[in-house]
Parts: sequence; C-alpha cells; structure tokens
Amino acid sequence: MAPQRPTRVYLAVPAHRSRLVAKAATSAADAVFMDLEDAVPPSEKGAALEEAAGALSSLDWGNKVVAVRLNAVDSPFIAQEIGTLAALPRLDSVIVPKAERASDIAAIADQLRAAAPDRPSPVALELLIETALGLVNVDALAAAHDSVAALHLGVGDFAASIGARSSEIGASPDGYRHVGSAQSGYASAPLDLFAYPMMRLLVAARAFGLRAIDGPCGAFRDGKLTESSALKAAAMGFDGKQVIHPDQIEPTLRAFVPSDTELAHARRVVAAMEHAEAQGQGAVTLDGKMIDYANVRMARRIIEMGS
Repeated sequence: MAPQRPTRVYLAVPAHRSRLVAKAATSAADAVFMDLEDAVPPSEKGAALEEAAGALSSLDWGNKVVAVRLNAVDSPFIAQEIGTLAALPRLDSVIVPKAERASDIAAIADQLRAAAPDRPSPVALELLIETALGLVNVDALAAAHDSVAALHLGVGDFAASIGARSSEIGASPDGYRHVGSAQSGYASAPLDLFAYPMMRLLVAARAFGLRAIDGPCGAFRDGKLTESSALKAAAMGFDGKQVIHPDQIEPTLRAFVPSDTELAHARRVVAAMEHAEAQGQGAVTLDGKMIDYANVRMARRIIEMGS
C-alpha cells in the first residue's frame, strides 16, 4: 500500500473563483478542497461545477490531496456533481457536508462508483460533521462505507446547530467561562466550546482508522489565533486542519510539524527502548522517567508527523 499523503493543511477555495483555485494549486498546502457548497451563491452553482471539473483536468496539483466539497445530500445539485466529477482521475475525494445519516453516505459512495465503474480506485469520502445529529451519529457515519477516509469538524455550522452564542468561526463565545466564588475574587477561566466535539470526532476517526481534520479558524488575518488553534488540534492528535486563506497555511503547517526538540526526544525514546529490548527489558528509565511501549507508540507518532 502506498504511504498516505499528509493533509496537515487543508485549504478551502470557492470553486467558481478560478484565479483563487489556480493559486491554491501552487500553494504550500498539503490538500485543497474546491467548494461547491457554502462559498458559492446559488446563481453560480453551475459555473462552480464547470470550473472544478476544468481545474481537476488542467491544473498541476503536484502531490496534493485534491477534493471537492459537494452540495448537501438533499440538494438539487448533488446528482449532477457526482456525474460530472466521479470519473476525473485527479479527484482524490469528495467532502460530504452536513453528514448525518449512514444511509446517505452509503448511497453517495454507490453513486460515485456507478458513475465511474472503470476507475482504478474509488473516490474517497470525507465527511463533514457539522450538526448535533451528525455528532450523535459519528460512529455510524465513520463505519458507513469502506470508502470513508476522513472526518472533518465543521465548527461554524456546529456552533449554530447547538445554538451557541458565537459570532466568530472556530472561536468559543466570550461568555462561555467558569466564574469562581466570592472567596476566589470571582476569578474566571475561559472554556472551550469545541473540546467535546473535537474529542468525540477524533475518537470515532481513530476507532475506524480514519483521518481527523479540524475546522478552520475564522480570524484568518490573526496569526496568533490561527497558530494557537492549529496547535490545539495538533496536540490533541488531529491529522490536519482546514484553512480559509493562504496566510494561514504557514502557521498551521508549523503547528502540525513537530519541533526539532520534540523529534530529538522522540528518537531518544525509541532508541532507549530498543536498547532495553536488547537487554531483555520491557521498560527503561530516561531522563528520570520510566518509559515503556506506550511511550514508544507516542514517540513514533511524533516521528511520523515530522516525516
């Protein structure tokens, strides 16, 4: 099996904006998805589909993972989108928005295969979990079909779905904080609206061998917020993060690439354990701490992220 291509930075671009699509193809992002859904007004849906098909056929995408976000499963557009795109060899995957029911995902997978029966490998499905129902059903969605390859968290629509009073995509509402008692001087601590849905999606992805992609930071001109949001996702174990502007590519990529210090320590952990094995031991002390095979598995994950 060929090694999986990284999707640490997943750049979103409106499919009907041909100039932006061409720039995305030459960007430093690992992956790009051309959007036919929320970033495209209804009057431009047909043009967006034509542009996406043309870009897949004519642009040099290098080694990028290239996807198209379809319209919703109940939209009048999705059948034509599948028929137009399925057989194009450069299409790696389609992103299904507002994924909620496993039966819908299986039906889309079957439609893709029926539209391109001679395709050597099927188009992968990447599911956008962005509603309360989608999160409740995330395990069934992850197992809906053997062509499902990734789960994405749709942070903006998810916040709207649960009624959160948030005005910025990917950010917790200012009022979502814990306030202490009078004895503590009413000290307050901000809380993270996305901690639960991120972990819930991540666990489902790992349970079924899928990639996990976090949603974007809406404050695309704020480098600090962009990087801190990416660092959180990377630290949790996500494989990558959506970005909505080229300025977010570099800080997001930096967050998902382990530092030289992290890599050096991870390699020392692996080397120490290999030495312990040679001595017939299953654990060893390194820098005053006991390490065993669980530490080695964590270390190898860091090394893999850095490769």
